[in-house]
Amino acid sequence: MIFWMSAAARGLGAELRGQIDRAAEGGRWSLAVVAMLAVGREGLETALFLWAATQAGTRDAVGSVTPTWEPLVGALLGILVAVALGYLIYRGAIRLNLTVFFTWTGAFLILVAGGVLAYGIHDLQEAGILPGLHSLAFDVSDVIPPSSWYGTLLKGVFNFSPATTRLEALAWVLYVVPVGVLFLFRTRIFRPNLQTQEH
Repeated sequence: MIFWMSAAARGLGAELRGQIDRAAEGGRWSLAVVAMLAVGREGLETALFLWAATQAGTRDAVGSVTPTWEPLVGALLGILVAVALGYLIYRGAIRLNLTVFFTWTGAFLILVAGGVLAYGIHDLQEAGILPGLHSLAFDVSDVIPPSSWYGTLLKGVFNFSPATTRLEALAWVLYVVPVGVLFLFRTRIFRPNLQTQEH
């Protein structure tokens, strides 16, 4: 998907605008219904995620769970940023070069996917399916405590574990390095076209 988006982004803007224009000519209500269903689906998914996050809460010494409000604050901040960016894009204050946008987001997603792979490896080690649970490549828990806000942020975004096993680190490197090199090679091929991209 990352490689496809980096290639498709070159003509994606014009194609999307053309399809929206054709859909609007066929009936504005149909376009509005599709937009409503797409937003509604994402809204329902977000609501379920937030409900689960707040119900997970924190466990006290007795074992009872207290719902936490931090996920709601994070969601509110995310919604406000999304609304502000949407408004600025709509007003023309921000113009997106889709090639550059998908190049950066693609590189970011490669790091995220590497973290997901390492997280899966760690779970398999905890289950006893893979060996090496106590063979650590590094342990930076003193510098990045897992309970700190930045430790939680790194864990939530990149699945970064301050105490990483050798097998986790190996899986991360064997995924991120070759895929990253291939991705950079492909995006460099399209680099001369950046000057001609529409915004």
